[in-house]
Amino acid sequence: MRIKFLTIIIVAGLFSCSSDKEKKASQGDGKPSKVVSIPNFNADSAYFFIQKQVDFKPRIPNSEAHKKAGDFFIEQFKAFGAEVTVQEFEATSYDNTKLFLRNIIASFNPQVKKRILLAAHWDTRPFADKDLENPKVNFDGANDGASGVGVLLEVARVISHNTPPEVGVDIILFDGEDWGFDTSTAKKLYNNNSDFKLPKNLDSWWCLGSQHWSKNKHVPNYSAYYGILLDMVGGKNAVFVREGTSMEYAPGIVDKVWKAAGQLGHGHIFINKREGAITDDHVFVNEIAKIPMINIVHYDPAEGYFGDFHHSRKDNMDLISKETLNAVGNTLLQVIYYE
Repeated sequence: MRIKFLTIIIVAGLFSCSSDKEKKASQGDGKPSKVVSIPNFNADSAYFFIQKQVDFKPRIPNSEAHKKAGDFFIEQFKAFGAEVTVQEFEATSYDNTKLFLRNIIASFNPQVKKRILLAAHWDTRPFADKDLENPKVNFDGANDGASGVGVLLEVARVISHNTPPEVGVDIILFDGEDWGFDTSTAKKLYNNNSDFKLPKNLDSWWCLGSQHWSKNKHVPNYSAYYGILLDMVGGKNAVFVREGTSMEYAPGIVDKVWKAAGQLGHGHIFINKREGAITDDHVFVNEIAKIPMINIVHYDPAEGYFGDFHHSRKDNMDLISKETLNAVGNTLLQVIYYE
């Protein structure tokens, strides 16, 4: 207990000194229509939260590292003054493993009707099936999972230490996103390339947590104005494109976020290029929960989705860039504080 308590104090102490900055929203005639005080995102703090997750070891469902990481998130959100809901559920993976999972929801300004939903997944894939040398080995998942969570923990810390935005903010850490069946790498694991039949209660072997939450919301009839999903948002030289599903369901939100990023000088990271749709947690939030959600997700111009680190041992702390974390975090704060 002492170690966990000290962790909270260290985070609050080291990273609570960020100064606010004023931003002006312009009308068409060039006159400022609104002045908003937007607190600074601290990339060092986000990096700390990512390193903390990696230090737990891979957060593979049913593992001790998975349990410890989930407990840590709950403690941190509570320390930041959020109203925390833990949604426990069970699911069976494509390889017939019974998984004990938790979606973790942190709500700020829970009394406010207009809400913005921010999300990331916190589990780690149980094998590095794209690793050329050892596709069955575990990997850190520093970018794929931990980076999005690290950014959202820092957003939560910033909100708790400054004047909150006028809107309500709900942060959901989805569990069980990454134990899906990948036909492109199945042969390495199973010596076959056949598919596994889905049970009736699932729409995909991927994204188990977002499927469960979308069908069983933590608050009856919950809705949000829109949502933003983060996935692999900490890599060096990262590029974020306008992902296909995001553009299908919420093009206006994509425009809003990409415009904010450009205003902050991050247009070289949030590029104005549309690419294909991917299966990620936002698909089920859009299609089942009926909340327009976009995905900020890593795109490699040479590799396509998702880069050569994906599901391999290259996904470690050496990959993480504070510049990228800063771009994503400050863009999120710009967007939610202007609502």
